[in-house]
Amino acid sequence: MTPVLLMGLVLAVAACGRGERDAKTNVAADPDAQAQTAAPDFASPTLAAIKRRGRLNCGVHEGLIGFAYTDNRGEWRGFDVDFCRALAAAVLGNENAVRFVPLTGGQRFEALRSGRIDVLWRSTSWTLAREAQEGVRFAGVNYYDGQGFMVRRSLNLASAAELNGARVCVQGASTSELNVADWFRARGLEYRPVVGVNEEAVRAAYAREDCDALSADISALAATRTTLSSPEQHAILPDVISKEPLGPVVRRSDEAWTSIVRWTLNALILAEELGVTAANADQLAGESRDPATRRLLGAEGEVGPMLGLRKDWAKSAIKARGNYGEIFDRNVGPRSPLDLARGLNAQWNAQPAGQMYGLPVR
Repeated sequence: MTPVLLMGLVLAVAACGRGERDAKTNVAADPDAQAQTAAPDFASPTLAAIKRRGRLNCGVHEGLIGFAYTDNRGEWRGFDVDFCRALAAAVLGNENAVRFVPLTGGQRFEALRSGRIDVLWRSTSWTLAREAQEGVRFAGVNYYDGQGFMVRRSLNLASAAELNGARVCVQGASTSELNVADWFRARGLEYRPVVGVNEEAVRAAYAREDCDALSADISALAATRTTLSSPEQHAILPDVISKEPLGPVVRRSDEAWTSIVRWTLNALILAEELGVTAANADQLAGESRDPATRRLLGAEGEVGPMLGLRKDWAKSAIKARGNYGEIFDRNVGPRSPLDLARGLNAQWNAQPAGQMYGLPVR
């Protein structure tokens, strides 16, 4: 290499180095560039609206035993209802500051989009199409379900594979209808769908014996069985034909509100793992030495204010209706008429293990 070429190369490398240093200096000194990389403020228009009105509007099932129903005094009760009350306690400090809005399957997403409700807690399966096309976001899973079949014991069936040629009651325009069609087609079996416009119509058709089997989420089948004149004469077959992750749904446009609903649900799941209950939450907040428990209950850290809530937001939610296990047992588990096993809804470290896993609150 000639001296002239060598000198040119040295000058070019030096110029590049100066250019990189100058660019870095300019970026560091440019306040607009810094603002573009800063984390956005955590602010929820939905939360602001709830605080102004002093009430949470929660969409629920119009009547499903164990999940959302009114008792003989007109009070709302059930698994999903308890989560609505816990959310109201978390954001407003009052579990009774909630208005329950009963919705059919066809009404639920429009009610969210229109702002009629703040959150939908109505046995709704998390699917790709719903997030992509309905303008909603799922904030988590509070019940891992699956679709199955209920039949009369007099048919003496042991498996859904024996339903070839059967009449199957199913709700129209639902994931249940699609799952039944997929399951029979994949196995080369024939069936005749008896489609109802809503869940009530489907249950009535099965009760009239218009069909041989009723197909729905297993939790819904268990609830339906309790309403029949002779529940013991009906059996839920062992076959599970789909995965149905059920959970709270919110509008797509408010990411901060999605996080608030997600972390409130998570707080109830984590509370069970940490042994925090409605009865001992106050005591543990004052006496526990476990950092995870203290953060959850607001005894240390600033977790609640990060979400725009009080420091004791999670403690309020837990004290309202109990931890996840308490809510499950009381409404759909062994302390309820449904008597459903925890199964996939057991804690991840239980024996046998389930899917419920408390994310770290820190």
